[in-house]
Amino acid sequence: MDKTRREFFGGAAATIGAMSLATRADAAEAKELSPEAILSLFKSLPGDVAIKIYAPTAKGKPEFLVELNASKQMFVGSAFKSFILCETLRQADSPSVVQTLKAKQLSLDASVWSLDSVTFNPPNLIGKVSQRTALEAMIMHSDNTGTDMSIKAAGPDKVRAFIASIGLKNTMIPDSTRSLLGYMLGAKDPKAFSWEDLGAAANASIVNSPMNKVETMASTPDDFVSYYSRALPGEFFKNKETLNEFRRILSIGDAIWLLPLPLGVSAFCKGGSIDVAGFHAVCAPGGMFFDERWVYFCMTINWFAKAENDADTVKAFAATGSRALSMVKEALSA
Repeated sequence: MDKTRREFFGGAAATIGAMSLATRADAAEAKELSPEAILSLFKSLPGDVAIKIYAPTAKGKPEFLVELNASKQMFVGSAFKSFILCETLRQADSPSVVQTLKAKQLSLDASVWSLDSVTFNPPNLIGKVSQRTALEAMIMHSDNTGTDMSIKAAGPDKVRAFIASIGLKNTMIPDSTRSLLGYMLGAKDPKAFSWEDLGAAANASIVNSPMNKVETMASTPDDFVSYYSRALPGEFFKNKETLNEFRRILSIGDAIWLLPLPLGVSAFCKGGSIDVAGFHAVCAPGGMFFDERWVYFCMTINWFAKAENDADTVKAFAATGSRALSMVKEALSA
């Protein structure tokens, strides 16, 4: 496989480089923070930018809200994997959820092999893997084989049903990462796109955009903030053990240190990105908790550039997002 194919669906780990935290000058400015100050940070970025940062009222302090194009549906890449994690845990919800996830063994073979899978390294690994390990690889390393194992076990239609049941009307997920790649490469039946088909198409050209109405990874800041503002406090789980597992796995999400999120917060995030010739995207949604206060956020950028990679824009977006969240943290700290 060439580099483009291997890194097709990389999460933030595939594209986001090391970014600096906000400076002390930023922190001083944040003490008198306005939504306009946050939005101004993103003005120089190309393409379409959509943002929502929301802190509910807490301990008598007013809510804080920043939004720009928050209802705009955009490509979000691997950020959609949080929905798979949530639905999987809902299905296993019990005081013994961890033991259940460890005991359930998923098949690791050609039926689930996908590209950009540094953990499961197809086709070199084969056998059985615990469901918990697959979920961890999906979130921590954005491993696409781990993702396809996990969504196959949960059921893509069940994940979609969960998304619909909580009122997210602008979120779309693929049947698998491999089916999305198949659609982009023009496969007649993307759902049946096999590992062998993928190998045969190694040098094929992209014929369908990642952002489409058939097989895609798309959402809005409104949807992500609505989801995380209920999922992280525990609305979707009956047992505290399940909520603890949800938070634990999201706390090792790749974008937390690649963005990075501010020091001194409990951070929960699953990022996503894509780089193909002509189209690029980065998305960083999640939540952070500090001083007994939650802040939920989603920052997404989609832009067009002819090259297969546009590292400068990725770095600029990540640095801007990190600075914005650091300023919010400073402004809302007790």
